[in-house]
Amino acid sequence: MCKLASRAYKEEDTIVQVGNVLIGGDEPVFIAGPCSIESAEQVGQIAQAVKGHAHILRGGAFKPRSSPYSFQGLAEEGLILLQRAGQEAGLPTVSEVVSPEDVELVAQYVDMLQIGARNMQNYALLKKVGRCGKPVLLKRGIAATIEEWLMSAEYIMSEGNPNVVLCERGIRTFEPLTRNTLDISAVPVVHHLSHLPVLVDPSHAAGKWDLVEPLALAAMAAGADGLMVEVHNHPDEALSDGPQSLLPKRYCQLVEKAREIRALAKRRKTNV
Repeated sequence: MCKLASRAYKEEDTIVQVGNVLIGGDEPVFIAGPCSIESAEQVGQIAQAVKGHAHILRGGAFKPRSSPYSFQGLAEEGLILLQRAGQEAGLPTVSEVVSPEDVELVAQYVDMLQIGARNMQNYALLKKVGRCGKPVLLKRGIAATIEEWLMSAEYIMSEGNPNVVLCERGIRTFEPLTRNTLDISAVPVVHHLSHLPVLVDPSHAAGKWDLVEPLALAAMAAGADGLMVEVHNHPDEALSDGPQSLLPKRYCQLVEKAREIRALAKRRKTNV
């Protein structure tokens, strides 16, 4: 089992700072933005629309896709656009890095590096981001156990980087009616085993925009430290993940409900 990521090693909760945002503290953190950065206008408009209800702006510049013919992202141009949109909206940024060779490039532009589900066990990449020093958002692999997920965090931390945030985004099961099966139980289980903060990405679990809200609220009730939600101003025209993306207005309404659920869950925990 893991060492550095375990409660046995560190009893108190870890708080990870991304820009001026603290993840793992008393207040939930909300990350929002498009799956893929498509243009300056697109990412800029979304950033401005969510800035009052999001703490961190997300956007993909390097997109590992199941099909080699799907949109693969704008690469460095996308990073530049994300950085600019984040600065104009006053939001720190997070974007996925998909290969060890790109770590330094992505780190130049964003405040947090994301390791996607497909790369959770890319150990060369985990070691490289561990040496980079930037905060890391580590998504659970599509068929990974919780122990394997925590061991991937251990790879990052063993290289000297303690600033790891875990993200549950659903696992593959036999159920075909959702894109993945969101493992709500992972939130309290990981909080029991580890001191690292845990976010939930209901968008990738649902695969459908109308399922995002109930899954998000369930995650908050389970004690998640925040949410990562895909938002697009024109989902029907999105180059990736349009069907699971929320319109900005609906996203902002979701955040208000999520705050209420989190506050209620916190009060119940205090009264036990």
